[in-house]
Amino acid sequence: MNTWHGKIIVITGASSGIGQMTALLAAQHGAIPILLARSEDALASLANRIQSLQPDVSYYVCDVTDENQIQDVVARIIERYKNVDVWVNNAGYGVFDSVLTAQMDDIVGMVDVNYLGVVRCTRAILPHMKARGQGNIINVASVAGKLATPNSSAYSASKFAVIGYTHSVRAEVKPFGVYVSAVNPGPVRTPFFERADTSGNYRRNVEKFMIDPETVAKGILMAATTGQAEVTLPRYMRVGVVLHHVFPRLFERLLGPFLNRK
Repeated sequence: MNTWHGKIIVITGASSGIGQMTALLAAQHGAIPILLARSEDALASLANRIQSLQPDVSYYVCDVTDENQIQDVVARIIERYKNVDVWVNNAGYGVFDSVLTAQMDDIVGMVDVNYLGVVRCTRAILPHMKARGQGNIINVASVAGKLATPNSSAYSASKFAVIGYTHSVRAEVKPFGVYVSAVNPGPVRTPFFERADTSGNYRRNVEKFMIDPETVAKGILMAATTGQAEVTLPRYMRVGVVLHHVFPRLFERLLGPFLNRK
């Protein structure tokens, strides 16, 4: 991890959960985290925590649904730091609901933040990485983007889109020295469920299978270090994903009822 010393890593959705832990872990390894989120108070608080580890830490208020704001923030970051080594598209949220009762505002919102937010940020930072001939873009997707479950159709669709976008852009920009990767975590112990699962039923059902944000943060840094196409966490979930794609009928018969927990 000493290869991280002095690296500039920008993290969207940095104010809590996976983004916050990624910033802390990156700073511990000598990187300079640039924190992006909508809440200035939360960003300032995190920046203060990181200050002793990395005095050059900074933060910018940024809404990934606002293309002009993203372009402005990227310009300010480049002006100050001259380059960005790693960009982590982590901002996102979920709302679990049935296909018939889900609100269109929630459906549109998840697509706008989870998928189009990745598109806007990637298009903003990619020209700078391409000009340098190096860089890593890490898109935090989800196992839900590989393996859809009931009552999460809009959320799963937004994450499927992220994974498809990741692989297409990866193939397009790899010749220029830029690597694009997807990190696909299963359920993670973060504030995500406060909005996604207001009843608390799903969280209680999957509590014993949840992973910590630090596990995902390590996966993000590993993807940026190795440039590999995908990291799925925890590792045993890869087996379920492969089984679903190779033997879909068998998977549905054996594991389908288990996945209907929302």
